[in-house]
Amino acid sequence: MPARVSSRVAAVTDDPGVAAFNGLPEDRALAELAVCNAATGWAAATEAGRPYADRVAVLAAADRISAGLAVAAVRVALDGHPRIGARADGGEAGSRWSQDEQSGVRREEATLASLERGNRDYEERFGHIYLVCASGLDAEQMLADLRARLANDEQTEQRVVAAELAKIARLRLGKLLDEMATGEQA
Repeated sequence: MPARVSSRVAAVTDDPGVAAFNGLPEDRALAELAVCNAATGWAAATEAGRPYADRVAVLAAADRISAGLAVAAVRVALDGHPRIGARADGGEAGSRWSQDEQSGVRREEATLASLERGNRDYEERFGHIYLVCASGLDAEQMLADLRARLANDEQTEQRVVAAELAKIARLRLGKLLDEMATGEQA
């Protein structure tokens, strides 16, 4: 069966990335969005909002959808994220974006060993990987954040993780739109 192209009337936009995103077949849009955020329902809800008038509208919708995610949906998304310092799965774009986001993790043995121990402690305490929007953070900042978050109670940490996931989704969605504007996406 051929991929269904959105039957919605395309919104008029001057942003070539948004125009390309609006014009994607549904299955391709869902696949691209799942790389941005694998939380249950996030990609479908974001795709269902097409066509978008501009980048602000796409990102605002993504933020709204992220804010409404249930804890179980966030847990699904965590399965798609690598540990800080590890390589990502999720296809070429997801792996490349994750590497860019984690570029602040330097190959300093002591810091890496501390991050590795901290990751294990975090996973033991909360039952899932430590997630942080690592873009712009160096390894020491991530380690300090991880250590501080180990003191959180379960509910506080669920809110923090959801907020970090939303930041990552927003960042990746922006990169997707940028790549679509230039025709660079995988």
